[in-house]
Amino acid sequence: VCCLVVFLQINLRLILVSGKTKEFLFSPNDSAADIAKHVYDNWPMDWEEEQVSSPNILRLIYQGRFLHGNVTLGALKLPFGKTTVMHLVARETLPEPNSQGQRNREKTGESNCCVIL
Repeated sequence: VCCLVVFLQINLRLILVSGKTKEFLFSPNDSAADIAKHVYDNWPMDWEEEQVSSPNILRLIYQGRFLHGNVTLGALKLPFGKTTVMHLVARETLPEPNSQGQRNREKTGESNCCVIL
């Protein structure tokens, strides 16, 4: 029975901006907010320099996207028994969904203005 439980859990390797990593086991029913709270409550000793004041500012990034608090690991279809890597950052707010397109235009140099000769 104990081995079955391990396979029904998702192993997350969380990476801080500093590059420090730690692995945690979670259930597919755990949400991004649940994970932030668990990590905050079980903050690793070697992450002491990066300690945050509240779990509410911890954000998970998966495949380049911020995960909103209510999204579950099961909804992301993460594999059981394998390690999934996510970034963990301290950030007060999430970017607005519409701001991504604007940011991409700025990066590529595209613009909505015309040049009249």
